[in-house]
Amino acid sequence: MKKFSLLLISLGLVAVFAGCSSNSQAQNGSGSAATAVDSAPVKMGRVEYAAHGTKCFTVAVVAMQGDKIVGASLDDYQFMSTDVAKGVPNSDQDFGQNYKDPKMVLASKKANAEYYSEHMKEEAGATTPVDESLTAIEQYVTGKTVAELEDELSNKSAEQWVDAVSGATLVDTQGYVKALVEAAKSVK
Repeated sequence: MKKFSLLLISLGLVAVFAGCSSNSQAQNGSGSAATAVDSAPVKMGRVEYAAHGTKCFTVAVVAMQGDKIVGASLDDYQFMSTDVAKGVPNSDQDFGQNYKDPKMVLASKKANAEYYSEHMKEEAGATTPVDESLTAIEQYVTGKTVAELEDELSNKSAEQWVDAVSGATLVDTQGYVKALVEAAKSVK
């Protein structure tokens, strides 16, 4: 009788857990197609790219799951004056001794967004801070495939890209999207 009771309890628990599993899939809208994508490994891609002129460089990073970009990160680096910008790590150490001008440091535009955004406002009339524009571009590519973005890149001019990404007002929005596409293509 004990064995029979344990068997019934075990079967009951299996039924409960199976029901929970099916119910959560239905609530999440996940079926076999979603499960295939969700179970695909996330792979990272990273490139250094000239997305914005010749006086800086961009580091573009993407997380890919299957053929979709599921995360993106951008930053630009250029030399800035030490009196207005914080340099990259070790700028004030041995690494910094290699700078041609000790009053200049290699600096992240995101880490120095307040200064750099004010500079963009004065020089070019920018209305959106640089970090917010880069974030808008990161969000724009997330959920898209390389093929979708390449299609858009071939069909839009640089000027059209300034308006294509809501929240980004960077003149080189197209270059930043290209950088993220290259990062996605670098995934092995």
